[in-house]
Amino acid sequence: MTLLRGALLPGGETADVRLADGLVEEVGDLTPRPGEAAGDLDGWLLLGAFAEPHVHLDKAFTADRAANATGDLAGAMLGYAGVAAAPDPAGIRGRARTALRLFLAAGTTAVRCQTGCGPLSGVSAVRAMAALREEVATVIDLQIVAHAAVPPGGPSAHRELLRAAVAEGADLIGGNPFSEDDPRAALETCFEVAAELGCGLDLHVDESTDTTGLTLPDVARLAAAHPFPVTAAHCVALGALPGPVALEAAAQTGAAGVGVVTLPATNLYLQGRKDGRRGLTAIGALRGHGVTVAAGADNVQDPFNPTGRCDPLETASLLVTAGHQGVPEAAAMVGADARALLGLPPAGPEPGAVADLVALRAGSLGDAVARAPADRIVWRRGRVVARTIARTEFAAGIDL
Repeated sequence: MTLLRGALLPGGETADVRLADGLVEEVGDLTPRPGEAAGDLDGWLLLGAFAEPHVHLDKAFTADRAANATGDLAGAMLGYAGVAAAPDPAGIRGRARTALRLFLAAGTTAVRCQTGCGPLSGVSAVRAMAALREEVATVIDLQIVAHAAVPPGGPSAHRELLRAAVAEGADLIGGNPFSEDDPRAALETCFEVAAELGCGLDLHVDESTDTTGLTLPDVARLAAAHPFPVTAAHCVALGALPGPVALEAAAQTGAAGVGVVTLPATNLYLQGRKDGRRGLTAIGALRGHGVTVAAGADNVQDPFNPTGRCDPLETASLLVTAGHQGVPEAAAMVGADARALLGLPPAGPEPGAVADLVALRAGSLGDAVARAPADRIVWRRGRVVARTIARTEFAAGIDL
């Protein structure tokens, strides 16, 4: 049992928070119990831990090995093909571990990883990530999506690849149906195998500002006929559609119960290089129709995005400046809404919630999103698993 004294809550009030058995037991003006461990947060902001709903850990930190000559999605895929052609499970596992350490230090205790599998590498990356999942299970909930390209053998080979990936440990089925030669066939195969194996779907959808051949309506149509959870990531083209058309598609998506993940860092980098539109989905329209919208990093220092620091507050800041979201909404999309999309129970400084928490040296939620302070303490099921304290020194004589 642990008592956290003097926590600044998201609503601006200060309170004590008691943790017991991996949950938040009480919040208020609390009295220490005999033998209870106690810590003084001294006004640090206390939030539910972040969740990363979409990141390609297998590609992380490959920017120096795979150049993106054109700066767009096609250039990134071409650049990374050389890396994918030489499978290196040990390298993938090591780079993914480095990224997970950064995510954990930033306050993230749940990560959904898009893991490539296909003609070049088979399912070796899924196997590597499944082993890593077991190693980090005590500190991070790691979910694996089989991000599968359709093999030359067509639908039959596609089915076998997806089955093999799930057999090796993938939790969900994914892919890029919109970019395949036959998008509808690829999409239907994904739904068919997910129904057969009893797992969810997490698909890359319409990752382009080109609004012809939109696949999101097909995703919504198929999702409405199946009971398993379906997530549509990117949905860039939706943000490029005229308002009334986007609203209609958003309504269909909401009615079907499809969750959406927007990925501002990568999509702002890759999209809109040949026109004035940018690479974000229609966040406001989707949220207005009851769609659970989460936000993720997508790529970390690879050909698809040469930046990224594995900090959900970076994503939240982009949602405010580029996505025109309010600070509370942006924070929810990397926190509570992201956990909901991942199918995880609520976490945060509220009675009964899971005690996955992050405390930040910040004066408010807005201050935290704006500055992304380095000073943080992270709890996993009520146990401190990471602590970062930064120190800044000014030269003698400087009075600031």
